[in-house]
Amino acid sequence: MSAKRESRKSFLLFSRKEKVKRMKVSLFVTCLIDIFQTDVGMDTVELLERLGCEVDFPEKQTCCGQPAYNSGYTEKAKESMKHMIRVFEHSDYVVTPSGSCATMFTEYPHIFKGDPDWETRAQALADKTYELTQFIVEVLGMEDVGAKLNGKATYHTSCHMTRLLGVTEAPMKLLSHVEGLEMQPLPHNYNCCGFGGTFSVKMTPISEQMVDEKVQSVEETGADILVGADCGCLMNIGGRIDRKGKPIKVMHIASVLNSK
Repeated sequence: MSAKRESRKSFLLFSRKEKVKRMKVSLFVTCLIDIFQTDVGMDTVELLERLGCEVDFPEKQTCCGQPAYNSGYTEKAKESMKHMIRVFEHSDYVVTPSGSCATMFTEYPHIFKGDPDWETRAQALADKTYELTQFIVEVLGMEDVGAKLNGKATYHTSCHMTRLLGVTEAPMKLLSHVEGLEMQPLPHNYNCCGFGGTFSVKMTPISEQMVDEKVQSVEETGADILVGADCGCLMNIGGRIDRKGKPIKVMHIASVLNSK
């Protein structure tokens, strides 16, 4: 990149930061990131701060209740949901590097529908919750975050994020501006990777066949990097890639966008 272009990009980032004026954001880190992929959480914080946000981490946050809810234990799951509503009640914005967990927050109003004590509070949380790329594009109004990463990549569209949350364009807009990154379309990108939370545990043989199909699709692109926005999917696909000995690096989109 020329010095002139580098200077222009720095100016644009500075201008955007000034526009944001230290927007206050609460990070919903999710269980998988907290336990298995803490680097994604750190990249998310660094990225948001670099874009001019003031990030806080409510330490009392726990699971959003999705595993229990999806397994049919609605009443038990509600206890976790009520706790999370309390935890983030005073946040201006709630941002999470997980389309699946963001989707769960948006489901809270339906789950508490008709409950006079919780429906309104659940709706307030849903209204201010955003998946990371959705927040950057729709709220901060940015598509170029100044990221640099050399390689050929393909993007896995996770089910909850695309089909339920409706976030489809934001990740691709951001990835298209990553300097040095050549994006390749993923064949059959609409197919589930086979994770599905507890599905991969309860229906292991079927899940295994689904993730094998996903790995085959990734190989067909010739990409050396697989990018995704949900750690569950990436853990599932990445695990299969490792077991098959494929030379494909798996990266969360937060880490890609925080590459410099």
